[in-house]
Amino acid sequence: MGQDIMHYAIWFFLGGGLLLYGLIVFNELIRLRNENDRAWSDIDVLLKQRNDEIPNLVAACQGYMQHEQAVFTMVAQARTAYVNATTVGQKAQADAVTSGALKTLFGVAEGYPELKAVATFVQLQRMIADLEERIADRREYFNAAVATYNTRIRQIPEVLVAVLLGMNPRELFQTNDAERQVTQVKFS
Repeated sequence: MGQDIMHYAIWFFLGGGLLLYGLIVFNELIRLRNENDRAWSDIDVLLKQRNDEIPNLVAACQGYMQHEQAVFTMVAQARTAYVNATTVGQKAQADAVTSGALKTLFGVAEGYPELKAVATFVQLQRMIADLEERIADRREYFNAAVATYNTRIRQIPEVLVAVLLGMNPRELFQTNDAERQVTQVKFS
């Protein structure tokens, strides 16, 4: 009888230990997933802030750059691409297009000294440059968080909990090869 109780106690503690370990793994995976969501939210807020400043920038430039309609069209298309993007991959592509369009706009603006003297333009240029830096920082943090999450849900024994919970790998915030090309600035 005493041996049966010992047997049950061993099985009880073993089962309890496995359950406790499973709960710890579950909580850690949920924490990582929430960290990914928060990191993505940080990027999305910055992308929206930048996108909201684009009409102000275009308005500041249009009076001086009347012959640069192609640049304004490129910026407008980039802004529309961001508004229509829903997934991380689509937003990454829209971000690359928007960054390229803004680089082109700022490059063309270099040919207009009177525009560079306008305080509003200079302030918007600095604000957008600051947002670009912050987006790059947040993108790095997001990708690190996603990489950690993706690694953890593929490791044993976490993969068992991840499969049970339907946790799938997350998409990194990255651009494709075409978007990594240097933007060519052409003056009319």
